Amino acid sequence: MLDHVEVDYFGTLTPLKSLAGISSPDASSLSIQPYDLSAMALIEKAITNCADLGMTPSNDGKQIRLNVPPLTADRRKEMAKLVSKLGEEGKVAVRNVRKTAMKTVDAMLKDKIISEDRKKALDKGIQALTDENVKKVEGMVKAKQEEITKV
Repeated sequence: MLDHVEVDYFGTLTPLKSLAGISSPDASSLSIQPYDLSAMALIEKAITNCADLGMTPSNDGKQIRLNVPPLTADRRKEMAKLVSKLGEEGKVAVRNVRKTAMKTVDAMLKDKIISEDRKKALDKGIQALTDENVKKVEGMVKAKQEEITKV
């Protein structure tokens, strides 16, 4: 939940997990203990400014507590859409790897390192791996969406 939160620490955007220890004392809350107590206000500000969290931090001077609200139907739908978006980004990444591999094979053919038959076999193998990994991503997205929408 907090992986994408970045804190403006001495003029540099720093991941929260680099500045503080994050634990979960119970199922509905998070505890953030900064390594440097002077960064407490900066961490609190970064969490507050992170619009997609929907949580308000409370500070007791030594740690920041976040109470995780129960998921509403609307929040579940939002999270399912986010999972779908991340899945699409994953599939695009897999296809970009395929594109790079195909270009490498084409360059090898052009430099006469491989034959035309070998190129066709490699292209077929690359496509098979791409299809397999795209299906894996789709399966993970579907499973996570079912998990999220399950009440």
